[in-house]
Amino acid sequence: MKLLLHICCGPCTTYPLPLLRESGMEVVGYFYNPNIHPYREFKKRMGGVRELAEQEKIDIHYEKEYGLTDYLRRVVFHEHRRCQLCYRIRLERTAIKARELGAGAFSTTLLYSRYQNHTTIRALGQEMAEKYEIPFYYADFREGWQVGIDRSIEKNLYRQAYCGCIYSEQERYDKLLRKKKKNMGQLDSHQED
Repeated sequence: MKLLLHICCGPCTTYPLPLLRESGMEVVGYFYNPNIHPYREFKKRMGGVRELAEQEKIDIHYEKEYGLTDYLRRVVFHEHRRCQLCYRIRLERTAIKARELGAGAFSTTLLYSRYQNHTTIRALGQEMAEKYEIPFYYADFREGWQVGIDRSIEKNLYRQAYCGCIYSEQERYDKLLRKKKKNMGQLDSHQED
């Protein structure tokens, strides 16, 4: 069966891709990630996927247009639901692309990440499957978390430090800021002793 696999980044693909191939699927990739910010990060992730495609000999379709404006139009003022909205945007486009390409099903590498909500992804995948009349292939790839990390390091792929959206980037720095402030507070208290 031909499966269109939505690819969020190279590292998250290193575990699911061989597993799907071993199960007899013909995997075609699809890089569509309008959530990624800033543009430099978008280019780095696309470059990492290109590297992986070359190493693994996988055909990948790329949406090269930087879609941040459309992403933000859908998410702003709905930040509390941003992940659900982001999954919807990417899964819907993947289902449409899968139909265009004549694939037998579609799936996503988001199912590899321990940080993504599988229940929501699965429900939205099913919703898109019904809407576009193409099966959503669900698999819990999280069991291969460490294997994927090790493979991405071996392959020297670009490894990002946050989900990709501007909100997750802010959270990343907010955590560092909180830690820094906490450490500074400890320093101040030690100086008083």
